[in-house]
Amino acid sequence: MMKPASLLAFLCLALSLHAEDLHPAADAAGFVPLFNGKDLAGWKTTGNWVVEADGSVTLHPREGEKGWQRYDAYIATEKLYGDFVLDLEFKINEKGNSGVFMRVGDMKEPVKTGFEVQILDTYGLEKPGHHDCGGIVHGIGPSKNMVKPAGEWNRYTITVKGRSVKVVFNGEQVIDAILDDIKMADRPNLGHIAFQDEALRVWYRNVRIKELK
Repeated sequence: MMKPASLLAFLCLALSLHAEDLHPAADAAGFVPLFNGKDLAGWKTTGNWVVEADGSVTLHPREGEKGWQRYDAYIATEKLYGDFVLDLEFKINEKGNSGVFMRVGDMKEPVKTGFEVQILDTYGLEKPGHHDCGGIVHGIGPSKNMVKPAGEWNRYTITVKGRSVKVVFNGEQVIDAILDDIKMADRPNLGHIAFQDEALRVWYRNVRIKELK
């Protein structure tokens, strides 16, 4: 018979492995990288986004830049996407702020013509809302606060199919929503994927996508 301590350790390991299963494996079929690790080919921006030596993409705000309404400084795909699974990692500093925008119909109005999964330094917050990390801004908050302390890497797996959006955040599914039910009924089914420029440092890596039919 397994001892209680051993049983507890086994259960914790099993739960951990199950949580990781919610994210696609590194070699999962159908995924392609959205960044080539060398330059910003396939993307457009006027912001100071830079590809680091390790292949991650980071924002270096220029002196005097501030605010979030400099929409052309967001970095956006040239290609339009409809149904997909988007898998990525991100990191922010203390008080950091960015966001993952999807199905943006017009990059001159990303907030009104797309929807955003928030990236924000809300570590330790007990009851996160729609504007906190893991939430769909102006839509719905995450079921649980899963963001790690500033300076650590986090992971999102975002599945968008039809009007359904699911978000797995660091091994926990925190969003399972229908756009039409969370004040996003006017958002299109096709658009750009973009990362927000809040004039604050942010890093993205292992950004890949699997388009769904």
